[in-house]
Amino acid sequence: MVVRRDSAVGEQGPAGANKTAKATKVSDPSAAENSARETTAPAKAAPASKPAPVKKATTARKTAAVKKVAEKKAAVKADAAPGAAPAGRTASAAKPESRTALVRRARRINRELAEVYPYAHPELDFENSFQLIVATVLSAQTTDLRVNQTTPALFAKYPTPEDLAAADPQEVEEILRPCGFFRAKTKSVMGLSKALVDNHGGEVPGRLEDLVKLPGVGRKTAFVVLGNAFGRPGITVDTHFQRLVRRWRWTEATDPDKIEAAIGALFPKSEWTMLSHHVIFHGRRICHARKPACGACPIAPLCPAFGEGETDPEKARKLLKYEKGGFPGQRLKPPQSYLDAGGIPAPPLGAAG
Repeated sequence: MVVRRDSAVGEQGPAGANKTAKATKVSDPSAAENSARETTAPAKAAPASKPAPVKKATTARKTAAVKKVAEKKAAVKADAAPGAAPAGRTASAAKPESRTALVRRARRINRELAEVYPYAHPELDFENSFQLIVATVLSAQTTDLRVNQTTPALFAKYPTPEDLAAADPQEVEEILRPCGFFRAKTKSVMGLSKALVDNHGGEVPGRLEDLVKLPGVGRKTAFVVLGNAFGRPGITVDTHFQRLVRRWRWTEATDPDKIEAAIGALFPKSEWTMLSHHVIFHGRRICHARKPACGACPIAPLCPAFGEGETDPEKARKLLKYEKGGFPGQRLKPPQSYLDAGGIPAPPLGAAG
């Protein structure tokens, strides 16, 4: 007796051939052979077009699945490597960020920075709008610290726009010498003071269109004054701000006006002034131009440029500046909130250290 199973033939044959595929007892071997020929004959005539594509499709799916698993393993391995970007960076780099994702990431970064720098403030010492606008003009191409160390003598001798407009230029130059470019800056602040006296009754105007017409005042200076002296929202696009927003890929623009417009579109207007303070504080303390302290950065998981600087946490902490590193800040008279957070006042001009 011969027991014969031929399920493959049954799948290829016409309807009813499945019955033939079942186990069949045959007493005569020659009869079994004849039966096999009769069973397979229709299968040769029938078109066998469906099974092959199904097999190919299955193979393609398996190949794709294997490839996907390999990519995931490679991404996990890269994230686990020393100094690698935080998890998810590989996937985000491969896929372009949507506008919605950019807005969410940018706003989350600002929220994180607000928690890190709840005491963020303008780092120029001032007591009124006149002192703020003069100090901001003087801060071009120098540090706020150097300006803060210089302006006490300037404002002590020339406390009002009328006083500074009528001053002896050589005397003003001597006072401003530590700020650098003292001749050009003397001309700017004296011209600014004269314009305030002649056109605005000795008062600093509170409108953007009036501020930008003053000598030495551009949009950056105008927004510093509007945001911090008048409480009107503005984005301060200084060198730190420009560097960080491009590093975070909020914009690829390099022109300050285009950067201002691009970043302004990502945030509600009410957040513009404090956003500027948060970004500038972070740029001065952690996200430095030449060697950012990536390993000590609180927003590293959100930063597409992670790894440009020092990623080792211990080494990165040594790069922190100002109160984050335990050093004096830029203001001689900082806000109380800054002092409460551990900030140290800057030393006056000529002081040791």
